[in-house]
Amino acid sequence: MQSDTDKVRKAGRAVGRVQKVFFRRFVQAAANHRGVTGWVKNMSDGSVTMELQASAQIIRQLVARIKKGRGRIRVDSLELSDLPVVKGEDKFAIKY
Repeated sequence: MQSDTDKVRKAGRAVGRVQKVFFRRFVQAAANHRGVTGWVKNMSDGSVTMELQASAQIIRQLVARIKKGRGRIRVDSLELSDLPVVKGEDKFAIKY
C-alpha cells in the first residue's frame, strides 16, 4: 500500500457521452482495479466530475483508460487539476 506522501490527488471533469452509459461504474471499476481512491459524480450540465487519488503513474494509467472509454462511452475531454491529498481515504465511491 502506498503512503500518503507518494500520492497525488486530481480533480477531473469529463465531457462527452458520459451520462446514461454506465460511465460512473466504468470509472469506479477501473479505479478499483488500480487501487485508486476518490469518487465520481454526474453533474446537471451533462458532465461527470471526479476526484482521483493514487501515485502519479497510476493516475496517468487510469486517465488513459478513462479517455479510451468503452462501449457507448465517449470522452471528448477530460480536464484535470491538482488537489491536496485526502489522508486516510480507502475507497472509490459513486456519489449521487
